[in-house]
Amino acid sequence: MRGSVQKKGKKYYAVLAINGKRKWFRGGHTKKDAQKVLTEKMAEVDQGTYVELPKLTFKEFAELWLKSYAETSLKPSTLELYKIIVGKHLIPRWGDYRLKEIKTAQIQIYVSERLKKVSPKTVRNEVAVIKEMFKHAHRWGYVKTNQAEHVQRPKVDKREIEILEPPEIEKLLHHSTEAYRMALRTAVMTGMRAGELWGLQWGDVDWNSGQIYVRRSLWNGEFQTPKTKTSIRKVDISTSLAFELKKWKLACPISKQDLAFPNTDGKPTNHNTLIKSHFNPALRRAGLRKVSFHSLRHSNASMRIQAGQNVKYISTQLGHSSINITMDRYGHLFNDADFTRRQVELLEAYFGASVRNPLEKGKKEGLEAHSTEPLTPRISYGAEAGI
Repeated sequence: MRGSVQKKGKKYYAVLAINGKRKWFRGGHTKKDAQKVLTEKMAEVDQGTYVELPKLTFKEFAELWLKSYAETSLKPSTLELYKIIVGKHLIPRWGDYRLKEIKTAQIQIYVSERLKKVSPKTVRNEVAVIKEMFKHAHRWGYVKTNQAEHVQRPKVDKREIEILEPPEIEKLLHHSTEAYRMALRTAVMTGMRAGELWGLQWGDVDWNSGQIYVRRSLWNGEFQTPKTKTSIRKVDISTSLAFELKKWKLACPISKQDLAFPNTDGKPTNHNTLIKSHFNPALRRAGLRKVSFHSLRHSNASMRIQAGQNVKYISTQLGHSSINITMDRYGHLFNDADFTRRQVELLEAYFGASVRNPLEKGKKEGLEAHSTEPLTPRISYGAEAGI
């Protein structure tokens, strides 16, 4: 007989002869489950689709995946987070399981249990690692199907972004220490991320064009590429900010890496130290509520929107990968009543200028005195109008 169902202990197994060797496949706690597995395996052998999967445990694959993929493809900050998730949560959960034995339902149960203990955002991060691992396990031939493909990610409520108004920003800068005042001003006026700010070198500032080239980020004292491809960008700076930066270049501590914003010893700024020793104390001295350093970036986006800058330009300046991300985070600011009213006024002012300019031109050329036809104003639309 090619195959049979046999019981070992309390479990049933599907036993099948393949290439002259007996193969045992775990069927479950009932004979019916084992019979189903036997039927599936016999069909695979008949159709020539049966593949002998490597017998790796989850722990063995996790270690292989971290070494072969994560350590060579991820940024240091992301790699550290992945290692914590794998080592602290996933291996203790499934370490001794055969990789192919872990089912979608088991992963979804893990998600549900974790949601009772930690925030949805934390669980989403863990699910992202699980999905990435099983995606590679499937690609590399360690499992037949991607068991994590259809695992549902928990929903995360959007946090209200923290924004400082211009008067509050002035208070913050006034109460900041001299060592970091220029860094905070630059963060507000450019919208650069913290890591991009601490990784900025003087060679990245183009004084002639009035632009800052964002080429790297600093994390835990190590340089790395920015967050995404679009994060590598040119940020336009005002004449006044360029002037202040030139003055700061003469006063800032000398740095071996030619950093624009090193710490007081000329070494790379440690972000956590800056927050505890400089940023939070400055907020307290200014009498402001406690906000995150990232709120400076949000404040920059808010001011750009209130100033009427084009959304595509804002997206490019902030280094977002698409306008959709910009709108997703800041779209509600475009619906602000004051902003909306100013947009209408801008349109009206443009229309009025378009009407007046041809009339004024006609007067200068003396056309009114020689023409019996009423003068039709010329109004530009589309690309011609710069819309």
